[in-house]
Amino acid sequence: MPESKVYFTNLRTKPNQNLLRKLEILIEKAGIGRINVDHKLVAIKIHFGEPGNLAYIRPNYAATLARYLKSKGAVPFLTDCNTLYSGRRANGPSHIDAAFENGFNPLSAGCPVIIADGIRGTEFREVETGLELCKSAKIGSAITDADVIISMNHFKGHELTGFGGALKNLGMGCASVGGKLFLHSGSSPEIFGENCTGCRICEKFCGHDAVKVGKDKIAHIDYEKCVGCGQCVAVCQYDSARVVWQNSSESVCRKVTEYAYAAVKDKPSFHINFIMSVSPNCDCWGANDYPIVPDLGIAASFDPVALDKACADLVTDAPVLPGSRLCDNHDPDELKSHDKFKLAHPDTSWQSGIDHGVKIGLGNSKYELITL
Repeated sequence: MPESKVYFTNLRTKPNQNLLRKLEILIEKAGIGRINVDHKLVAIKIHFGEPGNLAYIRPNYAATLARYLKSKGAVPFLTDCNTLYSGRRANGPSHIDAAFENGFNPLSAGCPVIIADGIRGTEFREVETGLELCKSAKIGSAITDADVIISMNHFKGHELTGFGGALKNLGMGCASVGGKLFLHSGSSPEIFGENCTGCRICEKFCGHDAVKVGKDKIAHIDYEKCVGCGQCVAVCQYDSARVVWQNSSESVCRKVTEYAYAAVKDKPSFHINFIMSVSPNCDCWGANDYPIVPDLGIAASFDPVALDKACADLVTDAPVLPGSRLCDNHDPDELKSHDKFKLAHPDTSWQSGIDHGVKIGLGNSKYELITL
């Protein structure tokens, strides 16, 4: 298989060429114009960010893409699906409010904002794939009904899949609530009592009433109610709530890749990764930690697998930012050329998602990085 082309631009600017113009140049050079979007419904798949988290992609970039598409005759809309966990984006009305609060609205973006799986996360289409793990996928109906899908992805760490990029935004992000439940199945958190302080933050943030602090002042999980979403792991400040992986990260990464395959099946697609504010965790949480590497740039490709692999390699080659989470137990000078996402989340397996994407024909792990 020939190498896939991944186009990259750094964040240096000139007086006559700001970052928004650099984005336009990048996508044009990467060939987005080869997609016929005239009178087509174009889903711009983006993560609106949980309110309180400030690492998500700036709305200005989404507005620039929407404006570009409209100049080509497209009918674009910004979209995302509801979350499995409890939060501001767990249902359609609240999700819209959160998107507007974070700057994604028809006035700023110049196009509608649509929650792809509806008010309660039940509006989806079953997309037949015939693949190994997901014979069919529950994809938000607004995404399946679109003619073209373009993903705008904040490239950052993730506590379950190692990092979140194009594959994560397409696979997990395009899944309806029921689809997300399937993708999370196979992993479960556990409370390590020796670390638990009984602070109840996991109990407060559990969206499924599965965590309770007992009389022993230790949190306990009701596995009859637990869906494995990992929110207790994310909010625990004492390393007490942890995911019992049992190779589940590898399984989740592979399932997410198959859902990404379903999301773009039988339609043109194009993908843009923003390697900025590379926080260690997902934008789903209501706070973002200090970035683990400097801001690097923006990359684009028709191939989501090659795009994610190229961006992961760029982050691996980048220096660690002093004061970031990675420096809690390491000297930053020791971490050059280390897999930064593996350092942040040792039990994750992002490479398995890349390998599986190659296996199912979604993309290529071999790429040519073309720097503009």
